[in-house]
Amino acid sequence: MAALARWCVRHRLMTVLLWLVAFGGVTAAATLAGSAYSNDYGVPGTESGRANQLLMQGFPDLGGDGDTIVWHTGSGTVRAADVEQTMTRTLDDIAELPGVATVSGPYGSQGAHRISPDSHTAYATVTFTQQAEDIPTSEAEAVVRTAKAAEDDGLRVELGGTAVGSTESPRGHTAEVVGVAVAAVVLFLAFGSLAASLLPIATALVGVGTAYAGIGLLGHAMTVADFAPMLGMLIGLGVGIDYALFIVTRHRRGLKRGLSVTEAATNAVATTGRAVVFAGATVCIALLGMLILRLSFLNGVAVAACLTVVLTVAAAVTLLPALLSWIGPRALSRRERRRLAEHGPQLELPTGLAARWSAFVERHPKLLGSLAVAVIAVLAVPTFSLHLGTSDQGNDPKTSTTRQAYDLLAQGFGPGVNGPLTLVTRVDGAGDKLALDNLDTTLRDTPGVSSVSPVAYDTGGDTAYLVVVPDSAPQSRQTSDLVDRLRTEVLPRAQLGTSLDVHVGGVTASYDDFAAVIVGKLPLFVGVVIGLGCVLLLIAFRSLGIPLKAAVMNIAAVAAAFGIVVAVFQWGWGSELLGLGRAGPIEPFLPVIMVSVLFGLSMDYQVFLVSRMYEEWLETGDNRRAVRVGLAETSRVINSAAVIMISVFLAFVLSGDRVIAMFGIALASAVALDAFVLRTLLVPALMHLLGSANWWLPRWMERRLPRISIEPPECRAAHERLGKVTVARMREEQRHDVRDIPG
Repeated sequence: MAALARWCVRHRLMTVLLWLVAFGGVTAAATLAGSAYSNDYGVPGTESGRANQLLMQGFPDLGGDGDTIVWHTGSGTVRAADVEQTMTRTLDDIAELPGVATVSGPYGSQGAHRISPDSHTAYATVTFTQQAEDIPTSEAEAVVRTAKAAEDDGLRVELGGTAVGSTESPRGHTAEVVGVAVAAVVLFLAFGSLAASLLPIATALVGVGTAYAGIGLLGHAMTVADFAPMLGMLIGLGVGIDYALFIVTRHRRGLKRGLSVTEAATNAVATTGRAVVFAGATVCIALLGMLILRLSFLNGVAVAACLTVVLTVAAAVTLLPALLSWIGPRALSRRERRRLAEHGPQLELPTGLAARWSAFVERHPKLLGSLAVAVIAVLAVPTFSLHLGTSDQGNDPKTSTTRQAYDLLAQGFGPGVNGPLTLVTRVDGAGDKLALDNLDTTLRDTPGVSSVSPVAYDTGGDTAYLVVVPDSAPQSRQTSDLVDRLRTEVLPRAQLGTSLDVHVGGVTASYDDFAAVIVGKLPLFVGVVIGLGCVLLLIAFRSLGIPLKAAVMNIAAVAAAFGIVVAVFQWGWGSELLGLGRAGPIEPFLPVIMVSVLFGLSMDYQVFLVSRMYEEWLETGDNRRAVRVGLAETSRVINSAAVIMISVFLAFVLSGDRVIAMFGIALASAVALDAFVLRTLLVPALMHLLGSANWWLPRWMERRLPRISIEPPECRAAHERLGKVTVARMREEQRHDVRDIPG
């Protein structure tokens, strides 16, 4: 690492140019190639997957994306001559637009069911020639423009569907700008130097920008969800600024100790840079742990997020030292440079609030530990009512046309019309057809069913399907219960004595199957990720207690963060005020991604905090002193890093995207709890209570474990020598610090 840092410092212009060329080249390639994102929740082998496959084979015309045009009259009816004439002409115009396969309207003998019982609302179905992810935005926008042109004072027209949803104007890059601005303020307050505070921002932006464009190219090689770039940016800005913060902090410390700019930058990368690489590798390993779930949808998300972390780490250990050498001594504030010139090199030792807090925790470990446990427990309570499912356009902001179309359909036809179930089966002979005719009657008498369409057969009569409209919303538990009832009770009885094998598909069924697969594999995934973290900490700190506490802390942070997410998004506490739509279920992939990301982020704080305690323990053998000194010397940097990450994550609530906002609030909550409740309160309190048992390891395990060192021995030794000299000087001057506080 030292050699790499020296090269980047000596060839700083070339280093900066290489990064700019990489950023420009990848961005240009992504612009030329275009995006190819896909939100395919289908899981091979599930019942909804088989239903969709049968439907595609028997009815290829239904393979394109189906969107909805809804119109409503406040006075009069949709059957009025002027309304019918206007909308018929509009639908005919839409049918002629590029990319539109068919348009099925309510006017005519086959469309009466598309007019509400009160005759104030009607809808038409627009079927595109392609799936939503393959439809050019211009084609969807043309449909929206043509439909909206029919509006007048007495006629309201709204549109819903996946393709239409892609035309909803995003809020630009407000979230990123706000997050970066807040991070810059925190950095300036921490450093007191404008130049030093801008470098972490610049480094993170270059790394994340390159990764953002790279994810666009990745979508052409594998399935990548459309929220993956924003998720990557959210994670990349958070960890990228934090990693750069750690390196700049170490660089500034070197300057204060009298090192030259080149020596300080090289030393910072050789020491803290190694820790950054270790932390980034941990995050990547945790993210790639999603591959064990074997879900193509999550594979793309994992690789995209991992790519972002890799590039931010690379920028931190190459681009950042080059920029640090460029600004020279200005990494220090004017006051710090003046003090250095007047008094010579000095070692920063914790006094002030950090030292007082550390001593306070030492004096009251039981009280503070109990308080921390109580806070986590209370926040985790809502997690017990967690309902995994996929939000739909009923959760969109009130002002969006997709939300208004959803609400109009629910008011006019019942909530289930927004998420009908599709029953598909192979048909073999007249007996099967007779059973299907009887199934129609059985389904109408099934609790939870609002209506059932007539059976439709393909041209050869080999495949049939019918549409069941529930009497509850697509994302409600009642609809999920109906899917289970059909699969386990109604359909098995109806199929007795026939060759029918009816599969239940549709939006709700596919979402439920996707969630069931993830929940089924979640214990294995969590076990692998947490187990890996325990092994790494076991090797690093030669202790059984440290990794076990870390595992419990990770689980506690995730549980409490999910409690906050459930309250905001599932219970709806403030979701409308935040512009995130009404209450709804929690995305089924959120637990997986959250565990991955939080595992990596918490490892940063755990290693940073406990490694300093471990170093003091090895030197003195005094656990109380080790915990006190470790907390005092690291809490300020941990808190600064956490504030930056929380600010970046919370800023993404402004994105207007429910999924991204869910990630932002979940990760911000988890980091806040991890940094301010767990690492700087509960962990030191427990370590004080456990005493020397914190560092216990069986002798047979001690002999067999490999030894790893995050910081090179020669750098650590030099650091210790300089520290002892400076501490001795301070002792002579009768200046006391946290080491002098009696245990």
